[in-house]
Amino acid sequence: MTLRRTLILVAAVAIAGAASVAAAPAPPRPYTPPPFAHKCHFRHFGEGVAPPATGYKDDPLCVDYAKRDITIDNGGAVRFVAAEPARFAIALKPCHYWQVDHWSVQVDRGFTAIVRWDGSYWWDRGRGIGGVLMAHFRIAGQPVGADQAAAFVATVSPTIAAGIRAYGAGGQGSGGGATFSLGGGDPTCQSH
Repeated sequence: MTLRRTLILVAAVAIAGAASVAAAPAPPRPYTPPPFAHKCHFRHFGEGVAPPATGYKDDPLCVDYAKRDITIDNGGAVRFVAAEPARFAIALKPCHYWQVDHWSVQVDRGFTAIVRWDGSYWWDRGRGIGGVLMAHFRIAGQPVGADQAAAFVATVSPTIAAGIRAYGAGGQGSGGGATFSLGGGDPTCQSH
């Protein structure tokens, strides 16, 4: 009886272990554009321009936002904040989403930007994958590479700093990104 219980226990542990390995998300890897990139027709939005509240039927939905005028002196920051809710709302609808944006935050249009970067964020809910890239990152007009950002972050999180170092190469020397698992695919979304 003891041998039988032992064999059942060993089999159960082996099956559970195999299932957990199969279900474990893949580790992050360097940033790549989305697999549906070739199907994108980008919709471009100027400074402070919100997309229509009804969104678009596009799937993939690919958008390009100008966010270079997040400025105090001319109300650009207010226009940016006012447009963001609609931007978030339309992002939640499609199964395949890719957003490219261009950020610049400054106090006055005549001053050097406090921070500036170009972003790329995407997901494919059908495949359960996504990606994030911050490129051309600058603080006070100076390029900031992954090693510099990692050194700053390491004081509070060595783990996050290691991730920044590992995936910083995708930012062309001043930024970084990763492509990663989102924990399984959505069966209601077709893969492209």
